[in-house]
Amino acid sequence: MKQCRLTRIHLEEDTGKSTHAGSGDGRIAGSSYSLLDFNRAGVPLMECVSEPDLHSARDAVAYLESLRRTLLALEVSDVKMEEGSLRCDANVSMRPAGTTQLGTKSEIKNMNSFRSVERAIVSEIERQIEILESGGRVVQETRGWDELHGVTHSMRSKEEAHDYRYFPDPDLVPLAISRSDVERWQEELPTLPWQRFERYTGEYGLSPNAAAQLIDNIALAQYFDAVVARSGNPQQSSNFVLGELSRLANETGVAVGDSKVTVEHLAELIALVQSKRINSKIAKEVLIRTWDSGGSPNAIVEREGLAQTSDPSAVERFVDEVLAANEPVVADYKAGKINVLGFLVGQVMKASRGKADPALANELVKKKLSS
Repeated sequence: MKQCRLTRIHLEEDTGKSTHAGSGDGRIAGSSYSLLDFNRAGVPLMECVSEPDLHSARDAVAYLESLRRTLLALEVSDVKMEEGSLRCDANVSMRPAGTTQLGTKSEIKNMNSFRSVERAIVSEIERQIEILESGGRVVQETRGWDELHGVTHSMRSKEEAHDYRYFPDPDLVPLAISRSDVERWQEELPTLPWQRFERYTGEYGLSPNAAAQLIDNIALAQYFDAVVARSGNPQQSSNFVLGELSRLANETGVAVGDSKVTVEHLAELIALVQSKRINSKIAKEVLIRTWDSGGSPNAIVEREGLAQTSDPSAVERFVDEVLAANEPVVADYKAGKINVLGFLVGQVMKASRGKADPALANELVKKKLSS
């Protein structure tokens, strides 16, 4: 896991926003007029300044995604970059391979999405490499990102820190925070995304991709945690939450946590699968009915006779029917085309309306075909 150190975090007051109109590309050069939006002026703005630990555009985006997840978990911002509640200025500098001294940096502004951040950094890296390889010198400056043309452009020369004329505000007295306060606040923090990720991949054995999907949606992660606490089965919980439940949520526009499938309902459904009272196919059908109408999965299974058939004699009858109705396929299997086995088992499941125990059906089909 890669780390990015923070140099400091400080509070500023947000400023007005300039919008340049009439130029077609949003730049001040060639614009007909400019609009000033002071709606956010004076609003507290927290700036996180990182160390130069990121070595690619992908690293930068991964860092921003991690920061975004953390701020969401802390409920301090909705971190919507397109609306300005999360912004990023990227400092880019080059250095020869094998050396540690960073070259002259340029700062990129005006990026309004993670995709823009990645594209802008890649573009600036290419620009600086071209300058250096041609014998030129990179100038320290602030550059804007032109989303339309996919390039950065010069905005102004970059001042050194002392040129900003920073000075202490006499009305702001030093704020002393005790170690005990810091420790108490740490204990009060909610579960952070990186902690969830480590638990999901380490303790629960989920794939990094599944863990990332969960921590990207705090409400979904909280729902998942509650289901795991009740069911004791992280893998099945993940399969349902990220699979069928997320599909239903996308199709209906209803968040999983706001649906009629309560945590108790899903834990109950997982128990039905674990005990082999129903198979995975029936479980999906029951989940859809619970989503639509609510109610206990146990009650739905009992009311509609959906319990799995594990009686060998009952399943054998379905197997005999399928083999008799598919003699050419049986002949193909005996001639060496063993891949048709899946088709025959599928037909058994279809004949039993999905209620036959799949493992038992597979075993009996194999046994009949080899006799």
